[in-house]
Amino acid sequence: MHEQFELLPGEGVVMPRDAGVLRFGMSEREAQWVVAALCDVRETWVCGARWAFGAVLHDIGLLVCGAIEGPLRGRAESILFERLGVRPERPSGVPVVLDGVDLFGYPGEEVAEALGASVVPGVRLDRGTGRRDGVRRAPGYLRGVSLSAWASGGLR
Repeated sequence: MHEQFELLPGEGVVMPRDAGVLRFGMSEREAQWVVAALCDVRETWVCGARWAFGAVLHDIGLLVCGAIEGPLRGRAESILFERLGVRPERPSGVPVVLDGVDLFGYPGEEVAEALGASVVPGVRLDRGTGRRDGVRRAPGYLRGVSLSAWASGGLR
């Protein structure tokens, strides 16, 4: 039994604890069922989504959204992971892995270096290096990761 989220670009996410695979194209009910095997699911509203629900596992927030139109209309189209708390200063309680790299397990600069110059279609990293009160902060750990069914203008 593995204790990590494993991102599968263009496909979805392998969930921790053998809960299954959260796949793009799943219905809302199917997607909720997979996530509910791990933690409580809460419906929410997201502008531009047909449906959305969230969940929290340790210090990771998970948001799943359904497409409002197009070939995936009413089906899972995006999956977002967000570190909870003001500013993460240590590894997350549950790894979120892409190509063998724990995206929330190391500072953002180290993650970028480990992933190399390659851009993974459909994956966006939130490095959280923004400004607060006009003072530039040290980069620190990633704040979020989004995974989309759409890569380079089409479904991968």
